[in-house]
Amino acid sequence: MKANPIVRLACAAALVAVFGQSPGSAWADGSHRMVVAKDLKWADVPSLPPGAKISVIEGPMSDAVPFTVRLKFPANYQIPAHMHPAVERVTVLSGVFHMGTGDKFDSARGMPLNAGDMMIMVANSPHFAWTKEETTVQLHGTGPWGVTYINPADDPRKKP
Repeated sequence: MKANPIVRLACAAALVAVFGQSPGSAWADGSHRMVVAKDLKWADVPSLPPGAKISVIEGPMSDAVPFTVRLKFPANYQIPAHMHPAVERVTVLSGVFHMGTGDKFDSARGMPLNAGDMMIMVANSPHFAWTKEETTVQLHGTGPWGVTYINPADDPRKKP
């Protein structure tokens, strides 16, 4: 049975409201999908500090399905120590993405990842990141996805 278009639109709006992203999804008809970078739609990321942008290529990240997103970060951007409930796989597409492990932001404990480099973080592993220049990464994994900040005061969703 096909879902009512109004119900589908309401679900899409709910995903945008909760996750700040469009509900891109694995295509149900089984056809191939080509993704052209210039056609991506970008939105703010409420679970990250202001300035980050997200484009959902496939998902939704809230379900137990594969997802792929791109994230854009401005120059001099920092992501405080946090963790995710699932394995995180990040490939740097442009710029340099600095990442470190631990429960406190410490740039001395980080490593620069250049375009073409990748990192894989195990679930529930505290880490942090920063940029010195505009940087774009591609994140993929299997949901459900989430961000838990080590210091709850760092969570932008809890700030007025």
